[in-house]
Amino acid sequence: MSAHAAMPKSAWIFPALAVGFFAGATSLGISFTPTAAGVVFAIVLLVILFGTVFAAVHHAEVIAEKIGEPYGTLLLTLAVTIIEVALIATIMLGDKEVPTLARDTVFAVVMIVCNGLVGICILVGGLKYREQDFQISGANLYLSMLVVLATITLILPNYTLTTPGPVYSTAQLIFVSVVTMILYGVFLYTQTIRHQDYFVAGRDGDDGAEVHVSGRTLVLSAVLLLVSLLAVVLLAKKFSLVVDAGTEVMGAPPAFAGILVALLILLPESVAAISAARQNDLQKSINLALGSSLATIGLTIPAVAAAAYVLDKQLVLGLSPQKTVLLVMTFILSMLTFGTGRTNILFGLVHLVVFAVFIFMVFVP
Repeated sequence: MSAHAAMPKSAWIFPALAVGFFAGATSLGISFTPTAAGVVFAIVLLVILFGTVFAAVHHAEVIAEKIGEPYGTLLLTLAVTIIEVALIATIMLGDKEVPTLARDTVFAVVMIVCNGLVGICILVGGLKYREQDFQISGANLYLSMLVVLATITLILPNYTLTTPGPVYSTAQLIFVSVVTMILYGVFLYTQTIRHQDYFVAGRDGDDGAEVHVSGRTLVLSAVLLLVSLLAVVLLAKKFSLVVDAGTEVMGAPPAFAGILVALLILLPESVAAISAARQNDLQKSINLALGSSLATIGLTIPAVAAAAYVLDKQLVLGLSPQKTVLLVMTFILSMLTFGTGRTNILFGLVHLVVFAVFIFMVFVP
């Protein structure tokens, strides 16, 4: 793991721009409109928002390098989860209600991570190193958690009898939220205390440079991380207006909004995961990828469910039969991929094909 010699300018410029952009737009009453000026507003907003998300992840990485693995990966995951909850809650519970957004985003995250990101990491690593190793025990824990959490949040709502359709009753939603948080909490205990060795690769000859992070840099990164997360939360409402208008203009299906949110929150972690695979550290790639999926279900669903309950909004969770089949196929494929502790390019290509099927199904049901 390399040390951060100097903080890149973008790491503090984008958070400052985000706060300034929000303050200026709010004080002047400027918002997105379907005009030429509105398009410019949307472009500037998206650039600043993406840059701020990357800045947040950078500062989380600086702190992560100081505290070490697996706590570092956990910090990255939690930072991204805060961003995700803010975006989903703002769009789903906004003026134009989207009760399926949480479901669509969670499903998109699972598909992007377990097929797209995992496929790219395995393919990139396989092309460069032929084969890569990882801890089977850790991968199995990730998958067992994903299978259970995804089933009770995305599949089981279709088959409950208390309420018709793909929704839970209030009591069922409370129970599922509590169970998912308990499971995720026990997983974190297992990952960070009980069985740390399951999630840390024991590569021989690791010549990574020793990390030197000064106290001043650590404090500055902690402050800027909080500022970045706050800025993303503040800009979430304005981003939701752009998403709604863009979806309508493109004539895209409702699930497109979920994919867009998922891509926004996963992009920084995806870059880090792919970089780790190129450095022959597939274990870190798996931690980043599968960990983000777990956090999405284990933390995002309960948080959004609580917001929906307080605001008396409906939360649709159940998947369609087509998407259920795709989810089950993804888990079966993942169990086969991570069942040997060693990967090659064919595994990566198969995952990418399943990801392509997911994208095709969204736009051509």
